[in-house]
Formats: sequence, structure tokens, C-alpha cells
Amino acid sequence: MTILPCPILVVSYNDDTRSALTTALINNNVDAISCANFCEAENLALQGLYNGLVVDLPTIIKSKGEEKIVAYTLANCFPTLRVRAIGSVLIPMSMPGSAKQDKSLNDFLTKTCTLFYPRKLRAFRRHQVCLSTILKYQGEEFRSFTQDLSWGGAFAVDVFTEKFSTDTEVIMSIPELGFDLSATINWIKPWGLRQTPGIGVSFKNLDKSVETAFSDIFRSRREFDRDRLTT
Repeated sequence: MTILPCPILVVSYNDDTRSALTTALINNNVDAISCANFCEAENLALQGLYNGLVVDLPTIIKSKGEEKIVAYTLANCFPTLRVRAIGSVLIPMSMPGSAKQDKSLNDFLTKTCTLFYPRKLRAFRRHQVCLSTILKYQGEEFRSFTQDLSWGGAFAVDVFTEKFSTDTEVIMSIPELGFDLSATINWIKPWGLRQTPGIGVSFKNLDKSVETAFSDIFRSRREFDRDRLTT
């Protein structure tokens, strides 16, 4: 039985296809959230945690403008299975130049999605900024550093991530900038997965001094620093 901690986003412009994709996931004991377009999926992914994306290939091909940019952004952030639905049968499809994908829905759910730590879509672009930090968590302090930083949050490197829990508060102190940031732990990458271990956090609020410092670091104003990729 496939058990995923968070839902899978389903996107198709066609009502019948969207229903078929959603039903296939439910039949595999997976929660599915149906979306009529990519922008709708983006809004949901900005608000909650998701385990992956199942999308109708013709929908990707038909997407244009903003929709196409959002589709590319979502596929870059979440494990993605591109399929063509023939009745209730889902046939995985690859696109020229796209990353290698699973050969079946079962492989996608049991192999790829189970190894992916659910996450929200970032509202702001990540910047590769390394700043020494002190993580203050449950009465203790831990030395760390940022691997990336944005207006909305950061990824802080930590080898012993088992001490952290998602949806709990951590104070990120940045001595170089002279301020503390209150944040919530959104996701955790444990040690041993051939990836940098650490925690992904979202900032609760930014005061004027923080906004000024970030503007200088990012060389961009908050409202223009959207986390959308280009095709």
C-alpha cells in the first residue's frame, strides 16, 4: 500500500482526464488535489505541502505564456509524472529534453515520491548566499550556515537533522547582519541521502532593517523577486 504524507497535485485542462488522473491516485491510496490549470496548482503549492505532480501531457503542450512558465516551475520543484490518459489507463510520456521519469504510476508513487520530502512552492527566488547562522531551537543553540536565502526563507545546513521537527519554530540568528529571524521549519533533509542535510525554513516576518539588508544582498526588491523559472 502506498502511503504518502501529503497529497499529489493533478493538473489537466480536460475535465474527464483530470477526473481519470485523480481517480487513479485515489485507487492507489494517495490523496489527490485536482487543478484545472497550472496557476491554480501554483496557488495551492504556495500554501501547503505536496508530495508530487501528475500532469496530462497534452496540457503541458497546450500551455502558453504564464501557464507555461508556472508548469516549468512546478515540474522543477516537485517529482513529476507526465502521462496521457486513455480512458482509465495512464501511459507515462516523456518530452524531448525533459528529465528522465518513472515508467509507471506505481514506480512514481512508491520509489520517487516516497523519497521526496513534501514541500511548499517558494514564493520568492532562491539566492546562493552563504551566511553563518546560529539556530536557536528548543532552548539550545546550533552553529549552521545558509546554503540559499530568499525573501521567504532559507535552507540551513545541519548534519544532525533528527533533532528537528516540521511545523515547529526556530530562531535563525545571523551575526554578520546583526539580527534574529523567527522562522518555521517546513521540511527536513536528513543526513545520508547524497544531498546536503539541513532544514528548509520560512520566515514569519521581516522588519525594515531586514528588508534593507536583503535588498542589498539580493539586488532586487521583494515584489520583483518571484520564484519562477523560464523555459
